[in-house]
Amino acid sequence: MVKVLHNRTVRRKTAVLVGILLLVLGIGSQGFAQLIPILGSQRTGTSTAQFLKIGVGARAAAMGNAFIAVGNDATSLYWNPGAITELNKNQLAFSHTRWFTDIQHEFVGYVHRLGTYRSIGISAIGLVVDPMEITTEFEPFGTGEYFQYQDVAIGITYAQKLTDRFSAGGTIRYMQESIAEITMSGVLIDFGTYYWIGSGTGRFAVSMINFAPQFTPEGEVTGSMGASYSQFQSFNPPTLFTVGYAGEVIQNETHRSTLTLQLNHPNDNSESLNIGSEYAWRETAFLRGGYRFNVDDASFSLGGGVRIPFSGTEFQFDYAYSEYRFLNDVHRFSLQFSY
Repeated sequence: MVKVLHNRTVRRKTAVLVGILLLVLGIGSQGFAQLIPILGSQRTGTSTAQFLKIGVGARAAAMGNAFIAVGNDATSLYWNPGAITELNKNQLAFSHTRWFTDIQHEFVGYVHRLGTYRSIGISAIGLVVDPMEITTEFEPFGTGEYFQYQDVAIGITYAQKLTDRFSAGGTIRYMQESIAEITMSGVLIDFGTYYWIGSGTGRFAVSMINFAPQFTPEGEVTGSMGASYSQFQSFNPPTLFTVGYAGEVIQNETHRSTLTLQLNHPNDNSESLNIGSEYAWRETAFLRGGYRFNVDDASFSLGGGVRIPFSGTEFQFDYAYSEYRFLNDVHRFSLQFSY
């Protein structure tokens, strides 16, 4: 009898989850824009260091970038520094993204636990582009000379559990963006919180990333007519404020189903909503899906992963596919080592 009641409960929870997903997907991007007005689209293109907006980790990408309230792996160094206290082991994570037009986006992060209540981490982000040939209005097919475009960001993170339910953390990140002779650099701050609300497995998270004063490019560039330029306009960083919720619809020794929602407020675009889900079988095999609403190009994402324990160490491989309407689809690969 107990088993029958349990199975009925599981089926009801599954039906609720499917119903929520169908309802949200049925609303569509246009319907969502009516529920939450499109605010801030006039700010599009007003921030710099756009590489900082490229999400890291195949797991997060497969869940539609709705990750700040999930955040129990080392990619939280990017999404929500307050969530790294949720890791129960030290972890090293690598992420590789095949971005548009053969651009490669790389991430590496390491989280080290300092006992039960504190964790520290270090992370690095890089955007790699092959050298590009210089063209001018008089030589549109190339001058024979090449220039390099390169972005890098390195951060140090600290987080602590202030109570048994509430964690907070912050990151200080140095960023440098360079193209040809022009370089722009500065320091950014991330801040995040993570809170177990005490009802089931529900948790609530808030994060603000890429907060900093305006950046001004430095250097000197010579135009095609011989004029030199060394004064440039200042730009804001791509600051993003997010609020998220996550909880398990199903959780037992064999199955786990997680649903997460996330509201995003960027300083250079409209507000948007991300929804994601993850199914785990014995915390060994994973299937994931997500959708991003009120985003001009991105839409759905899918992915999966596998975790392999070996001699006290856990290896996890994840893959994500993200569909884009107008640009190339994006593939992400991640590898994690926990010990």
